Parts: sequence; structure tokens; C-alpha cells
Amino acid sequence: MRVFASLDEYTAAKGEHLGHGEWHEITQDEINLFADATGDHQWIHIDIEKAKAGPFGAPVAHGYLTLSLIPMLVKDIYTIEGLKMGVNYGLNKVRFPSPVVVGSRVRAGAEIIDVVDFPPGKQAVVKVTVEIDGNPKPGCVAETVVLFVA
Repeated sequence: MRVFASLDEYTAAKGEHLGHGEWHEITQDEINLFADATGDHQWIHIDIEKAKAGPFGAPVAHGYLTLSLIPMLVKDIYTIEGLKMGVNYGLNKVRFPSPVVVGSRVRAGAEIIDVVDFPPGKQAVVKVTVEIDGNPKPGCVAETVVLFVA
């Protein structure tokens, strides 16, 4: 866990890779709950037997499920002391290069791409790569945009 003493110290780290978070296993229960929450019940996600015979050999996590895990996966990578809040402001670019098969372990790596003044604080662009254990291609690569208020 990298700890920044201030938002200015975080800003000075622009361009740095901040490390990796903990591994998280993708379960079928997690996929089913996401399907229920979003209404996306496509067979590649929830029909275990049909998915085994499908193109990925097993059910796969929704791309948006993988994306939605980013806050949880990044929380162990870095923290900024003295913040009043951090707000997800949006995304610049998102890609899903490889399917995340049920039972896979994923973790995030984070790199500060940019930090600019943005009242009432600073806006950061953080490239997050969601790696899949044993797979050379990531499950998700996203440029997240975050507003930090000190």
C-alpha cells in the first residue's frame, strides 16, 4: 500500500506505476448477482452447462462486472491522507481484451496518467489494468477519472 501524505505528494507522482492490489476470485454467485442487478442474463454468464460448451469453455464475468470491481481492487494499492472525499468522475477509455472466466483470480495495477487542478480539488486520470492470474492479456484496461477534494 502506497500512502501519500497529501494531494500535492500524489500529484508529484504523476507518471508512476503505483503497484498492484490483492487477488480476488470471480465466483459464479458474484456473476449471478451482477446479472440480477443489471438484467443481463445472457447465457455466457449464467447458464453453466451451455457456457461450458460455448466459446470460452465456462461462464464468464460480464465486462461491466469486471469494470465495477475497480474501486475494490484499487483500494489496497494507494491512499491519500487528508482527503475530504474522492469521487468517480468518469472514464476516458475502457477495453476488455480478454474474457474473465468464472474461478479466475483478478487484481488491479494502477498508474497515474495525469493530475490537474479542478475546483474544488484535483482531477486525476488513473490507468487501471485488471490482470487475470495466468493470462498474459488483461480482463480490463480503463482510464478512470477521479476528483479528489482535500
